[in-house]
Amino acid sequence: MSDLDADVQTADEYGGEGPPVAEKPYKIIFEANACFGAGKCAEVSDTWEMSITTGMAKPDTYYITEEDLDHNVEAAEVCPAKKGDGCIHIVDRRTDEEIAPDPHGDGTLSVDW
Repeated sequence: MSDLDADVQTADEYGGEGPPVAEKPYKIIFEANACFGAGKCAEVSDTWEMSITTGMAKPDTYYITEEDLDHNVEAAEVCPAKKGDGCIHIVDRRTDEEIAPDPHGDGTLSVDW
């Protein structure tokens, strides 16, 4: 393994095991520390809710089905945090590739922590 490979973060490193991949093949990685409460995610996805107390968004689940994929991809793509790269990441658990927002264009996880 090269030093470069050691620096690559994968989605399975975050959030625990979760339900079986066959049941919920997609995972939400949320950089809550980068969220500033724009609310765009909650406008486009029922998975996301804004907290009246904190003014920040939060998903009601971190593992989603194919049925919930499109609106969560949209939530990731409309998130204005991180200068438009977003703080919501949707990952295919079967391939460990980031499918949204994928600012690197190569499927690698684009978290900043």
